Amino acid sequence: MNLKQLEHLLMVADAGSFSRAAERLHITQPALSRSIRLLEDALDARLIDRMGRRNELTPLGETVAARARQLIFGAEELRRSVDLVKRGSSGPIRIGLGAGPASLLMTPFMVHVARHHPDVRLTLSRGALELQLRQLRERSVDALVIDRRAVPPAEDLVVEVVAELRGGFMCRSGHPLLARGGPVTFDDVMLYPLASTTLTDEIANLLMRHFGPRAHPNQSVRLRSEDITSLVNVMRQTDTILFAIFAAAREHMATGEIVELVTDPPYSSNAIFALVTLAGRTESPSMKLFRRFMAQHLPE
Repeated sequence: MNLKQLEHLLMVADAGSFSRAAERLHITQPALSRSIRLLEDALDARLIDRMGRRNELTPLGETVAARARQLIFGAEELRRSVDLVKRGSSGPIRIGLGAGPASLLMTPFMVHVARHHPDVRLTLSRGALELQLRQLRERSVDALVIDRRAVPPAEDLVVEVVAELRGGFMCRSGHPLLARGGPVTFDDVMLYPLASTTLTDEIANLLMRHFGPRAHPNQSVRLRSEDITSLVNVMRQTDTILFAIFAAAREHMATGEIVELVTDPPYSSNAIFALVTLAGRTESPSMKLFRRFMAQHLPE
């Protein structure tokens, strides 16, 4: 029994057939069948039920596959650790960012790395949560910075809270609602386009508790984008009201161009940003740069 045979078993399990698995492995089907047969002989047990074109793991095969994934993951991490030491480099930084974290970290961190660590290879990406979690598990990214409340419970994920930032409604300083003076109702807000990123179920429920069922984002939000910077620019140029973390517009709020829109009843909620990594994953030494930058930059 060897790791290659275990990798072949997992590929058959994932592909559901020997032919598709052989194609993905770039080997012949007879060679794959021979590899699985040798593994079954070594364990003296049938691991795959061959049912015509469909192949499924036996109950014992499921157990072996679960252990195989752990062994292969451990072997890959060992190779990664040795490679980092042999190269004598700090390694690349590959981070997936949620909408809020991207608005605060993406450009500033790229500028920081370009100025102070030009030898570091940096990749920052955005995308839907499901895609980012898959990329993390496939190890095409090393960590995610996303809303803590959006992360589904999972044993293979390590979740570290890195910042809490206040959020609410904001608009341009010349917005018609501000001329009234005092707090505005949600009915007042709904007279104008409401913009936001994709919101978690927890935030949606919080909005409805404050303002009623019509505040559910599926009904109330008219402009939705994962690019918060674009939403801020739309807000600056139109009567659009933005529901987001205030830090996303902090430069414009500092100059008075953008202001908080106070509501009745008052709305108060914090976005909780978390660094999400894969349990057992060997962390590139360069990740210390990113951790230090977050610790210094996010609270600002």
